[in-house]
Amino acid sequence: MHALDILGDPVRRRILELLADGESSAGELGHVIQAEFGISQPAVSQHLRVLREAGFATVHPEGTRRVYALDPAPLAAADEWFDAFRRFWMPRLDALGTELARGRRQRRVAAEAEDTDTDNEEN
Repeated sequence: MHALDILGDPVRRRILELLADGESSAGELGHVIQAEFGISQPAVSQHLRVLREAGFATVHPEGTRRVYALDPAPLAAADEWFDAFRRFWMPRLDALGTELARGRRQRRVAAEAEDTDTDNEEN
């Protein structure tokens, strides 16, 4: 299964987001996913199995619990696939970054001018 097939499912993406914050037990993941998506525990287990078999997650026993962790290698493969397409959005993202910086600078300059005006009025 291609990495993007795995990432295309919102439940699996959410599980990966949770695992990006650190290891988590199957039960902990199940509680969050069941609450957010309204799916059964067996459905959550199925998604965990898909992630494990595709190499996105690793699992190890810890007492009676099964603890899952993120394996970033398949994410790197997905990132490599996107390389061919970055040229379409990177210039726009760069331009957005420039505009955001310009807006922050304008707000800072305006705030400094306002502070100067307030200081002058007090004197």
